[in-house]
Amino acid sequence: MATTNQKPQDAADLDIGYDFEILKTTRRAAGSGTWVIGRIAGYRFDALVFPEHAENPEWELCDSRISKLWLSRIANKETSFNWDRGLDIPAVSENAQAVVDFFPTTWRHTFTSNNERNKR
Repeated sequence: MATTNQKPQDAADLDIGYDFEILKTTRRAAGSGTWVIGRIAGYRFDALVFPEHAENPEWELCDSRISKLWLSRIANKETSFNWDRGLDIPAVSENAQAVVDFFPTTWRHTFTSNNERNKR
């Protein structure tokens, strides 16, 4: 049986977003905001996304309207990143950081406020 020794995929080689999948969205019972659960590039994520920016910009992940983002590697269930209105656990690898960097751009295009939609 032939085997190949492939080096782990480098973050620069990843096509982040090709497999981006939202599995579930749940509006919060109190206040605005939506919990979003999904998968991307071998990671599971839970994100709390708001239709408007936070009163304090430091609560958001890179001007994204995301106030909470938990990222876990599916293969070993390791928490790979956590943001809860501030950085709790930095990205544990370049691949995890590449996934985190994907979110701010994606949410700006995926979850926009009704007011912004109406202006277009």
